[in-house]
Amino acid sequence: MGVVKTILIVLEAIASLALIVVVLLQSGKEAGLSGALSGSSDSYLSKNKNGSLDHILASSTKWIAIGWILLTLILSLV
Repeated sequence: MGVVKTILIVLEAIASLALIVVVLLQSGKEAGLSGALSGSSDSYLSKNKNGSLDHILASSTKWIAIGWILLTLILSLV
């Protein structure tokens, strides 16, 4: 049982680091106050590109977070 728990802890540490990196690589979704004052040039077509890096990072964040949650739940049961 000790080997399984060690493997799960290592996988959770890797998932935690991957989640941090993926979240930090994402660009901001809103321009904030400066974008509201100066206007935004983002169009509908520029925001909805499925192959863009932002879309890949957003879906990666979702799947890594789901894996991290499952690993945490499994570790709590072991």
